Amino acid sequence: MDQEPQRAGFYCSASGASRPCEEPGPRCARASPVVVSSSPESANPGREAGSHPESVESLFDELKRYVGFGAADEAALKAFHPIAAPEFPRIAEVFYVRILAHEEARKALEGGESQVGRLKVTLVAWMEKLFQGPWDEEYFDLRCRIGRVHVRIALPQHYMFGAMNVIRRELNALIDAHFASQPGELGLTHASLGKMLDLELAIMLHTYREDLVAQQERIERLSTFGQLAGAIGHELRNPLGVMESSLYILKGRLAADERAMKHLGRIGDQVAISNQIINTLLDLIRDRPLSRERVRLADILGAARDALPLPDGVVVEVEGVEDLPDVEGDAGQLRQVLVNLLENAVHAAGERGEVHVTGARRNAVVELAVEDSGPGVDPSIRRRLFEPLVTNKDKGIGLGLALVRRIVERHGGTVAYEGSGGRARFVVRLPVKPVHAHA
Repeated sequence: MDQEPQRAGFYCSASGASRPCEEPGPRCARASPVVVSSSPESANPGREAGSHPESVESLFDELKRYVGFGAADEAALKAFHPIAAPEFPRIAEVFYVRILAHEEARKALEGGESQVGRLKVTLVAWMEKLFQGPWDEEYFDLRCRIGRVHVRIALPQHYMFGAMNVIRRELNALIDAHFASQPGELGLTHASLGKMLDLELAIMLHTYREDLVAQQERIERLSTFGQLAGAIGHELRNPLGVMESSLYILKGRLAADERAMKHLGRIGDQVAISNQIINTLLDLIRDRPLSRERVRLADILGAARDALPLPDGVVVEVEGVEDLPDVEGDAGQLRQVLVNLLENAVHAAGERGEVHVTGARRNAVVELAVEDSGPGVDPSIRRRLFEPLVTNKDKGIGLGLALVRRIVERHGGTVAYEGSGGRARFVVRLPVKPVHAHA
């Protein structure tokens, strides 16, 4: 299975992927823990609080308890798996025939009809997991990605319910046929499947809502930040311009004073840094038209490497980038994306470390990953890593990754932090086919 969960229509490749959730932690799981007494007498409202030990119940456990999904249901699904599994490819075929027959639903297929073959395989893997479990927190995290992908591709949720109904109807027909003479088993298997499919919908809706709300909040924060940044940036231009003019005059008059020139040079460097910060702030808020052209990513990466001074002890290794297909985009802005990511990686690697840049094609998407041998990103800021003024650096101001996200999204792509094992890894995904709607 591909690592990337993005080629989803209604069920993304998260169902078979092994990559961690893009935003682990409370965003996806256990966001609102429910306190449940471990005593069977906990349902007695007359009991005093604190009279029995309490445990924190995860959101998934609370949902299973709410629909009554238990050990008997798990056993029923596992027992029916050998009967249902041979029919999974046929059900996947029916599923996507229905989608392709509906014009609006067909538009939700990210990557177009050419991706249906791989999506069918993905849906089969989703059904395998549905019947085999284990139905634990890892299962919950895996299913959370589906709702997250739905937000990213702006999938209307009524299509998700319609799609789930196709699965429900086909699987129920199998149960009816197999247990026609066994009413007890028929009822139990019907009920167990219904509970599990309801849980699937609940997880997707929960994650969809959380991510949609977070996305709206981010847009509002960026809007407020943009207004403030624009005002500050323009106000600072004038005093910095005066400083630059005065420095130019002083350098002409003090050219013979080596010590004075050294200090003037330092002042000039800091003025240049201030101007760069203002330019970055303004780049975050203004919609400069993209200068679109066919771009060779290997050339863009080479230009980005040339723009960065590398410490003698840092090694940059590149793999798979030369073979990537061209993309359509703004070469200057894409170069800035790689400059920012490489600069962060080199800084994190320290005086002696490694930076790995790898390229791969995933169907209609080009993937560029920048990984370093540094300590990784503090878990406390990972969820907000791409927001302005959030940084992992001691002396950083937190604009570089925000600008990276802004540029990549305007090119119709995505950027994500996918670090693991203490190493930071940032992955940029760009469509091979141009997406003009984000220009």
